[in-house]
Amino acid sequence: MKDTMTVDPLIRVRDLSIGFTGRSGITLPVLRNIDVAVRPGESLGLVGESGSGKSTLALAMMGYLKHGLRVIGGEARYAGLDMFALTRRELEGIRGGRLALIPQNSGQSLTPTLRIGAQLSEALRLHSKLPEGEHAVRVVELLEQVRLPDPSAIAGRYPHELSGGQQQRAAIAMALAGEPEALLLDEPTTGLDVTTQAHVLELLRDLAAETGMAMVYVSHDLGAIARVCDRVVVMYAGEAVLEGTTREVLRNPRHPYARGLLASIPKLADARLPLALDGRPPAPGQAGAGCAFVQRCAIAGEGCRTARPELATLPSGARVRCHHADRVGSLPARAPAETGRRVIAESDAILSLGDLSISYARPGILDQLFGRRPTATPTVDGITIALAKGETLGLVGESGSGKSTILKAVAGLLPPAGGRIELAGDGALPPLVDDRRPDQLRRVQLIFQNPDESLNPRQTIAEILAQPLRLYFGLSGEALRQRTEALLESVRLGAHYMDRLPSQLSGGEKQRVAVARAFAAEPDLVLCDEVTSALDVSVQAAVLDLLDQLRRSRNTAYVFVSHDLAVVRALSDRVAVLYQGRLCEIGPAAAVYAAPSHPYTEVLLGAVLEPDPDTAPRLTAADIPERSPPARGCPFQRRCPRKLGPQCDTDMPPWRRGKGGHSIRCHIPHEQL
Repeated sequence: MKDTMTVDPLIRVRDLSIGFTGRSGITLPVLRNIDVAVRPGESLGLVGESGSGKSTLALAMMGYLKHGLRVIGGEARYAGLDMFALTRRELEGIRGGRLALIPQNSGQSLTPTLRIGAQLSEALRLHSKLPEGEHAVRVVELLEQVRLPDPSAIAGRYPHELSGGQQQRAAIAMALAGEPEALLLDEPTTGLDVTTQAHVLELLRDLAAETGMAMVYVSHDLGAIARVCDRVVVMYAGEAVLEGTTREVLRNPRHPYARGLLASIPKLADARLPLALDGRPPAPGQAGAGCAFVQRCAIAGEGCRTARPELATLPSGARVRCHHADRVGSLPARAPAETGRRVIAESDAILSLGDLSISYARPGILDQLFGRRPTATPTVDGITIALAKGETLGLVGESGSGKSTILKAVAGLLPPAGGRIELAGDGALPPLVDDRRPDQLRRVQLIFQNPDESLNPRQTIAEILAQPLRLYFGLSGEALRQRTEALLESVRLGAHYMDRLPSQLSGGEKQRVAVARAFAAEPDLVLCDEVTSALDVSVQAAVLDLLDQLRRSRNTAYVFVSHDLAVVRALSDRVAVLYQGRLCEIGPAAAVYAAPSHPYTEVLLGAVLEPDPDTAPRLTAADIPERSPPARGCPFQRRCPRKLGPQCDTDMPPWRRGKGGHSIRCHIPHEQL
C-alpha cells in the first residue's frame, strides 16, 4: 500500500446519507452514513452487489445525484470544496478536468455524430492547456496509451464503427485527456477482453504512480480491484460493512458478506462452479433496525436482528460493521458444486460446423454486376467443430476473434461465406433465420449479453415468456399460465414476477428472464453470448449454477462465449480458442488450461486477474491487438512470443494432436510446447 496516510484527503465523504421519497411520503435511504477518504496517489475500490450503492457513492463524490435522489445528511468534499454547495458553473470547472469519470457504458460518454479524434480534441480544448495545433499528435498518443490498434485510423471513425471494447478504450482516453487529479471509474473494464483489461489496468496503475492521481474504482471484478487498489470498501444495502487494505479484505475478510463474495468468484485453477450467495439484499428502507445482512448470514444471532452494528475499528486498522467479526474466520468453507464433466462421443453430435467461413465484406457495384464475391480475407475461416448433446463448449479469445460472429451464423443472423452448419436430424440449416422452419428455430436459441436489448420494456414478464409458448406449442389460457409459472420457478423467480416489467427487475433477474425465454422453446442448443459479463459475482454464480442445472435436467447443449476464462473453466466440458477468426486450440477444458498450450492460449491465461494483490498477470509489453489476420502463415505470427522463423510467416501451422481430443495448431512440436 502506498504511504499516503499523512497527506490530506483529496476526496472526503463524511457521514453521507442519500435517499429518495417513496410513494408513502417516507424517505428511503440508498446510502447510509458513509465515511471515506481518498488521498492523492491512492486508489480506493468500491465493491458489492448491484444495488449496494457503489455507483451512487462515486457519483456523489462529483456532486452528482441521479433523478429523484437527495442528500439526507453529511457532505462530500473535493479538494476541500463542498460539492453539493457549488454552482453549476463551478462544478463544470472541476468535472471532466481535475475530476474525471469513466462510465461503464461507453455509449453514454461518446457523441455518436462526432469522430473519435474530434471528441478527444474537444476534451483537450476544454480540460487542458495544450495548444490547438498539438491536439492531433496528442489524440494519437492517448489512443496508443489505451492499446487501440492503428490509432490514426481510429481517430477518424465514428463510435458506431468501433467494437464495444474499442468504444470503452476511447472513453478512457477521453477521461485521461485533461490529466485529472482524481479519476472515478464505474466498471470501466467490464466490456474488455482479458488481455486488454490487464493492459488498461497496468496503464492506470502507472499513471497513478507517475502523476499522483487518485482513483476511486467501482467494480464487481475483484481481480481488477486486487490489481489497482490500495484499499477496499465493501458495500451492502447502502452501507460500508468492511474497509481495509486490499490484502486484508481479500485474504482475510472479517465480514460474512465479503467472505460470501469471494466464494462467488470462479477460480482459474478450479474446475468447479463457484458458490452463489443465498437470498438477496433488502430493498431501500427495508433493512430493518438490525444488521442489513441478517437474513443471509450464517452466524447471525438474535441481537443482529434488533441492533444495527457500528463500523468498529479492528487492531489491524480495518473497519467492520458486524456483531460477530471475530467468528467470521471460523465459518466452514462450503465445497463448490461439481459440474459433471462428460466424455463426448462424436456420434452424439447435435451441432456440426464444417469448414465454416464468415465475412463482413459486402459486394460492391462491380462485384454485383459481374457476379463476383468480395476478395477480402474472411473474418472467420476454417472452423470445424462438433458439439454433442448436453455438452458445453466454451469459445474464448480477445474482442474481434470471431466468437460472437460464429454464434450469429449458427443462429441464422449472419450468412456464412462458405462451409456448412448442420443440426442433428435436420441436416444443413438454411443460412438465414427467415428461411428456417419453426421447428428449426425452436431447437436453436440465443441469449444475448445485455437483456435490456432483447426484452421488450413495454411487455410484462408473462407476455415476454408467452410469445415462444404460443409460437412453438400453441398454448393459451390456463395451460399457458401454468407453463409460464413453471418457467419462472425453473429460474428461481416465482409466479409473482409475471406482472412486472423489465424495468422493475435487477440485472440478474432480467438475465434469468432471458434464460427462461430461451428454455421456453425447449431447445436442443442454446447459444450464450457473454451472458454473465455485466453481472456482479454473486448473481453470476447463481446464473452459472442455473445454466448447469438446466443442462443436467434437459440435456441441452451450450456454446458459451465469454471473456472471463475462469467462468469458462467452471462451466465448459471443452474449450475452443480463437484468434482472428481462426481456431488455434481445442480440447477438454482441463487440457486447454494446462500446459502444453498454444502460445496465444498462454497469453490469454497469463493475463487473467486473480482476486489476490500478490498475483500479477504475465503480460508482453509489445502485445498489441491486430485489426485483421495476415494473408499467409500463422494468424498469431506478429504477436507470438515463441515465433520460430520464416515458416510462421508463410505456412499455415499443422494441427498437433494430443491426448483425449486435445489439439493445438502450431509449428512448434506438441512435446516442445
